[in-house]
Amino acid sequence: MDPVNRPVVPFGKPRAERADAVRNREHLLETAREMIAEHGAGKVTMDALAERAGLGKGTVFRRFGTRAGIFRALLEDDERRFQEQVMSGPPPLGPGAAPGDRLIAYGRARIPFLLRHHVIAQAAMAPGQPTIEAGVNMTRLHIRMLLGQARVDMPELDSLALQLTAALEGPLLLYLSAAAPSAPPAPGTGPHLANSWQALIERVVVLNR
Repeated sequence: MDPVNRPVVPFGKPRAERADAVRNREHLLETAREMIAEHGAGKVTMDALAERAGLGKGTVFRRFGTRAGIFRALLEDDERRFQEQVMSGPPPLGPGAAPGDRLIAYGRARIPFLLRHHVIAQAAMAPGQPTIEAGVNMTRLHIRMLLGQARVDMPELDSLALQLTAALEGPLLLYLSAAAPSAPPAPGTGPHLANSWQALIERVVVLNR
């Protein structure tokens, strides 16, 4: 398929599960979110989650495998919800707006999403198990599609999409590699990055019309 018209690749439907397994998963994820909100990610352990959720430890281990698996599941769940807004939500983030407007809206929505999740992403990191690859791929494909729809008159749109993806997703990687990754982003970081993203997209799209 032509990359210009290639849709954002969905994460896909999860493998069919028993109703009780689905309920347990949702209950565990909601409990983990409550624990993070109340006490921070550092207090979320396999044993603590099982106790707080009122489920057996074996259920938690079978569901997530490791402590990092809890946070990967949280991140994947939130990524799926974010993508649903991109694919079928209201414009300009969702379909129905001009490609340039959608690019700007995507960055303005994606930046606070990434900053809100930097602690979860850090906790989800485990050797040999990248945690943000799906979200990065989603961003790259979406940007590439919108660049094509905007008819940006530049060579190598695939490379341009890759560089714009790095500009958008890169700040999260910087936070993950920081000396104190659990520290919240500095005040004003989100709006400053969002304004910079809009200025970048306006130059790429508007000046190439």
